[in-house]
Amino acid sequence: QVHLVESGGGLVQSGDSLRLSCAASGRAFSSYAMGWFRRTPGKEREFVAAINWSGGSTNYADSVKGRFSVSRDNAKKTVYLQMNSLKPEDTAVYYCAAGLLEPELVTQRFDYWGQGTQVTVSS
Repeated sequence: QVHLVESGGGLVQSGDSLRLSCAASGRAFSSYAMGWFRRTPGKEREFVAAINWSGGSTNYADSVKGRFSVSRDNAKKTVYLQMNSLKPEDTAVYYCAAGLLEPELVTQRFDYWGQGTQVTVSS
């Protein structure tokens, strides 16, 4: 079991930057891969980014590639999502997720979820 708490959301203007944080705690912390997902009303949950906690591999959705960056700080047990050049279509509730580390990040399963943090991007 791992507990996840997101923070850093807010209201920004188009083109602005924002950094989301996800503080993790619980047993077997080092064995989890981490991911970011987002959801808007009337739309299904969308994958945003993922990082292999131990291996340093990352994966991004095409819609955010080149603008978003996921990173980690193992000492602080925290993962981050740096969001640059934000667009109104990035508006969503962003969720941090964790899953027991698997060999392939692209097929990584995520079983634990945070409560989400709202990101709103105005025109």
